[in-house]
Formats: sequence, structure tokens, C-alpha cells
Amino acid sequence: MQPFKKGFNSNFVRRTRARVQWKPVLIGLAVIGIVYWMFFSGGSGKDHKKSDIPVTVASVVRKDIAVYLNGLGTVQANNTVTLHSQVDGRLDAVLFKEGQDVKVGDVLVKIDPRTYQAQYDQAVANKAKDAALLDNARRDLKRYQELGKSVSGQTRDTQASTVHQLEATVAGDQAAVDNAKTLLSYTTIVAPMDARTGIRQVDVGNIVHPGDVNGLVVLTQLQPVNIIFSLPQQNLAVINEQLNVGKTLTTFALDASGKTVDTGALQLVDNQIDQNTGTIKLKSSFPNASRALWPGGFTNVRLMVTTLSNALVIPLPAVQRGPKNSYVFIYKPDDSTVVMRPVTVSMTQDQDAVITDGVTDGEQVVTDGMAKLLDGSKVSLPDDKKDESADKKSGDADEEKKTDGEDKKKHHHKKEG
Repeated sequence: MQPFKKGFNSNFVRRTRARVQWKPVLIGLAVIGIVYWMFFSGGSGKDHKKSDIPVTVASVVRKDIAVYLNGLGTVQANNTVTLHSQVDGRLDAVLFKEGQDVKVGDVLVKIDPRTYQAQYDQAVANKAKDAALLDNARRDLKRYQELGKSVSGQTRDTQASTVHQLEATVAGDQAAVDNAKTLLSYTTIVAPMDARTGIRQVDVGNIVHPGDVNGLVVLTQLQPVNIIFSLPQQNLAVINEQLNVGKTLTTFALDASGKTVDTGALQLVDNQIDQNTGTIKLKSSFPNASRALWPGGFTNVRLMVTTLSNALVIPLPAVQRGPKNSYVFIYKPDDSTVVMRPVTVSMTQDQDAVITDGVTDGEQVVTDGMAKLLDGSKVSLPDDKKDESADKKSGDADEEKKTDGEDKKKHHHKKEG
């Protein structure tokens, strides 16, 4: 193969460079042509509609809105009792099942009663013996008094003292009987309240003592229950304001999904603020009829402190945060544009925002699609909103036609008459 000549290579390079320099110019002309065709073609009306920003709107309404304070609480049993033996002895019988619901007075545990039964019988016998001596002493004193001067005064006084001494002895015997009877009753342990039993701590056959740390079993009252929860100290003023006028504040217990599981009432506001956390503790009582609340568990709590009547409310997503204040976009149905307007938000509750200044009842605010909006932007509503507007206009027109027809008919009848 023969090599290229020097002159041939130089011409080829120059022609190639010339073609490369024209390429950007041709590409720029093509882009300009496409833009010109898009903006100045005959279908410009349809393209302008595509430039409208799609949004959704909601009406400004007036309604009563409840004011809630939210907190996290712990469920506590209204009463908890750890059963202990009050006497030493062998555990003879356990008459409950773990997790059983028991009523007040139900027999739960029996301890070997033989020693205490013997002590009781002995106390009763001693009382009977001393009572017999007292009866004999009283008869002797009566005889001495009937004999008169035949018996010396010293004898009569001595016998009267003997009677008083035996009366005191019998009274002491009665106390011993009562004590022995009480100790004997301690061998049978009953439920002190309606409750649910926990895990049994001692098995049958063991020797139990009053000083046992764990006791026999723990009884927990499940109905009603209390919830202890905390709120920031800034909320204390509004809570006390309602309590001072005698209002009962309703409390709602919520599960993890936010569903209300029970409704109760505020019972207590603690007498001091926790300086470490800046919170105040409160306690509410719940009937717990369905036993959805379990002692020791955590639960969300909502305390309703008051109700705002006839408040001006908009959806919370409609409120936008600016560098200086909050604002909303007001939808103008006449020309399908929006106006940016500052608003004053007094409070928010769930998905509602209470507005005190900036909007009026019946206006429509943009709730979705605000990212591209500016003051005066052209917007479009979803088809269902357009249909509603069209139906409303159609209904108004039909009503006007109906009214005009009735007026003409009345005028015609009047003319004939």
C-alpha cells in the first residue's frame, strides 16, 4: 500500500475542521426552530391550558373545635395488694388459680390452724375457770352482806376486793380469747377487694412467715384504673382555669394507632412541677370496662381542656410558613387565579388550623399544589371540582329560567283577567 501524499493530507484536515465548526450553528438553528414552532403555532390555546398549575382547594368554615393537650402516660392499678401471712405455719391449701378474677371475701389461702386452734381453746377454758371463781366469790359476798353484824366489816371488804379482782381476771381472759380467735382467723386468708390474682409466689407445703419479702400473691384491681401522665408546665394555667370554675376535664386513652380505647376524667393535678423536666404530673381515672388498659403499660393520653365555639377553621396543609409570617393561597373562581394572603394562626388541632385574621367564611384556600404557586398564578382544579362548579352554575341558570317562566305565566293570567 502506498502512503498518502503530504498535500492530500493537509487539504483533508482543513475540510474536516470546516465541517466541525458548522455543527454548533446548525444545532442552534434547529433548537430555535423548534421553540418557534411550539410557541407560535396555531394550537397555542391548548398549550396555555397546560401551563395552568393543578391544585386542590377547600372551603373556609366555621365550627366548634375541641382543644386537646397530648401526653404520654403510665397505667396504674387503682389498688394493689401483696398478700402476706400474718402468722407462721405450713401452707395447707391454695384455693385460687393464677390470673383468676376474685371477689372480696373469697378464700384464697389456708394455713395449718391446729396450733392456733389449741391456743384459742386454752384461752376459752381459762376464761371459763376464772368465770366460775368469780361467780362463787359473788355468792360469798352476798352471804356476808346478809349476815350483817355477824361478820366483821374487814371480811366483807376483803370479799368485795376478791370479786373485783376476779372480774378483772375474767376481762383479761376475754381479751386472750379474742386474741387467740384473731390469730386463728389469720390462718384463712381472704381477698380484701375485687381484683385479679398474679403469679403465685409460694407452693403448698412450704412454711410461711409474716416477714416473707415476696408474700404469697399480688392482687391487682383492674377496674377502675388510673393513668399518670405529664404535660409541659406552660399548660398548667389553662388547666387550672377550667378546674377553678368546677369543670370536669375529659381524658381519652389512645392506643398506638390513635384509636380511643377508654374515656375517663381528670382527678388530680400534682402539687409541684418537676424542675428537671419542666413538666407537671396529672392523674386521670378510667372505668376500663373492656380492660384495654393494663397496669404498668404506656399509653397516649389526650386531655380536652376547652372547646372553641364557632371558630374559623381551614385545613392545616393550607398554611404555609414564610420568613416573617404564615400565609395561604386564596382561590379566585372568577379568573381561576390565586392570591397570596398572610394569616394569623391561633392554634392547630389535628388537621385543622384555627385562623383569627386573614380569611373569611366561605373563601377557598389551596390545600395541595402550592410548591409552584406565586401571587396571581393561574391554576386549574380537578375535574370533580369543575363539575361541581358547572353543576352549581347550571342549577342557578335553571332556577332563573323557572322563576322567569312563573313570572310570565302570572303576568299572562293577570292580563286575561
